[in-house]
Amino acid sequence: MMPRACAAVVAVILFAGCGPIVEPHGFLGRLWHLEVGPDYQRPPVYTPEDFRGRIGPPDAASFADLPWWEVFGDPALHGLVSRVLEGNYDLQAAVARIEEARAQVGVAASALFPQAAYQGSAARQRVFFFPGIANPTFNTFLGAFNVAWEVDLWGRIRRSTEAAQAQYLASEEARRGVIVTLVSDAATNYFQLLDLDRELAIAHESAETYRQTLDVFTRRYLGGTDTKISTSRAQANLQASIASIATFERQITQLEDAISVLLGTNPGPVERGIPLIDQTMPSTPQGLTTALLRRRPDIRQAEQSMISANAEVGVAVANFFPTVGLSALYGGESAKIGDVVKSSGNIWNIAADVTGPIFQGGRLLESYWAQKAFWDQTIAQYRGTIVQAFREVADALAAQAKLVEQRTAQEAQVAALQESVRLALARYQTGLANYTEVLDAEQLLYPAETSLAQTQRDQLLAVVNLYKALGGGWKLTDDAWTAMQ
Repeated sequence: MMPRACAAVVAVILFAGCGPIVEPHGFLGRLWHLEVGPDYQRPPVYTPEDFRGRIGPPDAASFADLPWWEVFGDPALHGLVSRVLEGNYDLQAAVARIEEARAQVGVAASALFPQAAYQGSAARQRVFFFPGIANPTFNTFLGAFNVAWEVDLWGRIRRSTEAAQAQYLASEEARRGVIVTLVSDAATNYFQLLDLDRELAIAHESAETYRQTLDVFTRRYLGGTDTKISTSRAQANLQASIASIATFERQITQLEDAISVLLGTNPGPVERGIPLIDQTMPSTPQGLTTALLRRRPDIRQAEQSMISANAEVGVAVANFFPTVGLSALYGGESAKIGDVVKSSGNIWNIAADVTGPIFQGGRLLESYWAQKAFWDQTIAQYRGTIVQAFREVADALAAQAKLVEQRTAQEAQVAALQESVRLALARYQTGLANYTEVLDAEQLLYPAETSLAQTQRDQLLAVVNLYKALGGGWKLTDDAWTAMQ
């Protein structure tokens, strides 16, 4: 009997383990591959034929196809982003979530295979038989090996695995989304830092000019050729510039601290490269609208979430059907521990069982409707993500186009004000005007230079935002991203 029992256990293991791998044939094969619930189909979505505010003719190529380090030719920015991708804790957490999701796929798929276990026990007990008869006391020793396997007739386990696989892929896309966001945040903060450097330089320049102006008016006042009003006005302008210097220095320190957080380091200074006014604007072809769905990691992540929810609907449907299982047990049980491994103590069991729901108060039906509603949610979120993506691209393109016009006008304004200051100084030096005319011209020039610097910053940020909106760097392989981390 023992050889046949062992053979039965082995047969269950082999049949269960090989079942999912063998190519099925005939009715049983078709039944084996039955998966209840809806098969995933991408829902229809509307995509515009062109980007609103496109700059230049449509082109299949997009600057989002480029690695981020080829967009801006600033070595300091390149090094900053590389260190962000290496040390940022949000990205490390995203990588850990991928490992978690990968393991969950294995957890879900493990139910497709036989579950083998062992058990052993030792007990001493006294039992009651009949009145007047002494209750016997005896020992019980058990050692057994068992195998159980659920036959996945309806695809419940396979649907669960499909859902876990989609969640794993969604976590991969989430990681890519974190990378794109980190690159964007690092570049944004870097260009804001360059802008603050430029505004600080303008504030220092204005403070020095107003200090010289105060000296002039003080000498004139002491000489009796001017009034106290002029010196008070010059003093106010000087103090305003000093206050601006303190403000910019504080903002620079705080922004450097924010960049340090992206780097995953303690607060410290940040290296600069090319100054703001020397930064060049890269060419930014947008590519085709149809490519946006495969470029944006958030859109791909939303679709994987939708695939997972669709598979979970299949799990909810499969729960209505009976569960079929096979099991086998072989071992030994005896009152003496030495007899457990002897043939006289052998025990074995081979069984097949079918269990299914009859009445559960509507739990299964409500679970199905709940999962179906969640599936509908993911469809709405997917479509909403696409609409938001096209909005972000349109906003970035509008910013690019209008900032060019704004910068052109401001450059002309600054040039005119610089000429005004030059002429006022010439008139003052020849005695045709007093110094107040020079002061008025300077008071108009410095704010205009500051506004121009902010526009130059906004132009660079518009490029960063467009690169992010188009899903920049999407062609990079995992190895390429890992190499940059």
